Amino acid sequence: MKLYHQLGFGLFCAGALCSCAGGPDMASPDKSLTLDIERDSVSLTVYREGKKALEIPALGLISSRGEARMSVDSIGPSESISDTYTMLTGKRSQCYNEASERVVYLSDSLGNRQRIRVRLYNDGLAFRYEVDSLDNGDIIGELTAYRLPKGTPRWIQRWTESYEDFYPMSASADTAGGHWAYPALINPDDDTWCLISEANIERRQSASSLRTEPASELYRVSPASAVTSVYGEWHTPWRTAIIGSLADVVESTLITDVSDPPADIYSDSSWIKPGPVSWIYWAYNHGSRDCSILKKYVDLAVEMGLPYTLIDAEWDEMTDGDKVEDILEYSTAKGIAPLIWYNSSVGWIHGAPGPKFRLNDPADREREFSWCADNGIKGAKIDFFSGDSEMNMTYMIDLLESAARHKLLVNFHGATIPRGWQRTYPNLMSMEGVYGAEWYNNAPVLTDRAARHNATLPFTRNVVGPMDYTPVTFSDSQHPHITTHAHELALSVVFESALQHLADRPESYLFQPESVKSFLGSLPTAWDDTRLLAGYPGEYVVMARRKGDSWYIGALNGTDTEKTIGLNLSGILDPARFNAAVFEDAAAPTDGKWKCSETDATSLPTAITCLPRGGFVIKLTPSV
Repeated sequence: MKLYHQLGFGLFCAGALCSCAGGPDMASPDKSLTLDIERDSVSLTVYREGKKALEIPALGLISSRGEARMSVDSIGPSESISDTYTMLTGKRSQCYNEASERVVYLSDSLGNRQRIRVRLYNDGLAFRYEVDSLDNGDIIGELTAYRLPKGTPRWIQRWTESYEDFYPMSASADTAGGHWAYPALINPDDDTWCLISEANIERRQSASSLRTEPASELYRVSPASAVTSVYGEWHTPWRTAIIGSLADVVESTLITDVSDPPADIYSDSSWIKPGPVSWIYWAYNHGSRDCSILKKYVDLAVEMGLPYTLIDAEWDEMTDGDKVEDILEYSTAKGIAPLIWYNSSVGWIHGAPGPKFRLNDPADREREFSWCADNGIKGAKIDFFSGDSEMNMTYMIDLLESAARHKLLVNFHGATIPRGWQRTYPNLMSMEGVYGAEWYNNAPVLTDRAARHNATLPFTRNVVGPMDYTPVTFSDSQHPHITTHAHELALSVVFESALQHLADRPESYLFQPESVKSFLGSLPTAWDDTRLLAGYPGEYVVMARRKGDSWYIGALNGTDTEKTIGLNLSGILDPARFNAAVFEDAAAPTDGKWKCSETDATSLPTAITCLPRGGFVIKLTPSV
């Protein structure tokens, strides 16, 4: 049997880091979270206000260089991390990165030196493994494991390359074991919640996921690339756990807090402009072959005041003598910025739509993106990746950097979830990684489950970064939806995506009341602040987002029964200073019917009753 070098960080110095003497080993800046580091079992335990929130009973890396005896050289002092930064997209424009940090220095009998860097934030934990001078050694795995005791409610998606599945609630270990995707939401104690994920993927790293053995309580971190060759200094991505109230989790920026700031190539970011997009695929999944249909979506963008339109797959196969330059010229002449689709050509290739193999070779990629810039194209949607491997992570970074050189926005589809790249590469506007509305076109999986799914995503997938769900569909695609009109409109506020692709037919949008069209035409897609006002995963959510001086409130009923949802704005604004535009479900779910009203915000009700699978939207604008 091959012996593996386990770089397990057994913390053998007592005193400063032994929780049994003199209190916790670390505390968050506001002291709400504390961390115990158990030296004998090599484990971490996080407490929130004295109650156990998360246990990590195993730590370490696995190397191919053989067995080794670990020893602790020294333990660094507690340091304070304090930083502010600006986000061009996302849930909050001004972010505050404050944490306590401690570094443990170790060596082994093979002469390798390692560190574990631990940060404790007011809203969570982040840690990563660091290795120096492991001369061409291979990291073949990781020991890190999170314990989810039986009976702990959890919402976790089974892993797929595309991250497209549901987040069913469970309270027991999986009897068969399994492979699980980030983020994983757990509710360990009353009002304490924890969202497990990772952040700051760099070159020479793969992304990871979670694996369980049959009936096990341990969810082990499993890097996608089985072997990582290490030379010189190297570290893993940050392993993250957002911890706090449900509002703390939803509002957290921990994923971007631990991610690298933008490079100099982004010093001029004036070309990075979020906005809503008219999108063809949901209604016409081969529509980009037809220039006349594409023109309808350009005209829709003009009519509604949208800045962008997306030319989706198969634009290289246009019919009736048209070519893509025709629609590009038509769009730019009308003041609508086109975005364009590419096959990544590393995932689904055979039988897949094109264009293909235009971005893989660096010279081809530069030439293609140069052509985009020359023809007025402002961004690329790149689709069909093949998982979380180091190869794919490097390729996606290459695409982001190349696109930035040509001032192109990027939207990744058929790909992994955001892991902080929205800070490091601010031209990353959105990523799919979600069971979104396009599945009404693909298969009948959403019809009966969409409302509950939609009311789960704000607490899971969308917490960690932008999510291209392609929302707000009032008519039907290939398969019907049974959410109400107000529910659909609320998705545009509840779901965060810097490019918000509005997926319905042009005639469906144009048929809506003027107030609805005006709302969508002026919709912000990057926010200055975000607040969770109320909610519970899968049942309901009330989200408040601010842009400038205006607030947008979106609420979803995830249940199949009528639900009265409370509305309390006292924590975010003075109602006397605002006017309110209210969009509610009609008295009956009749197609095309709304209850739209305008009022002084002081006259808003303290609760609104939503139809089954319903919702509401409120736009608050200053009255003076």
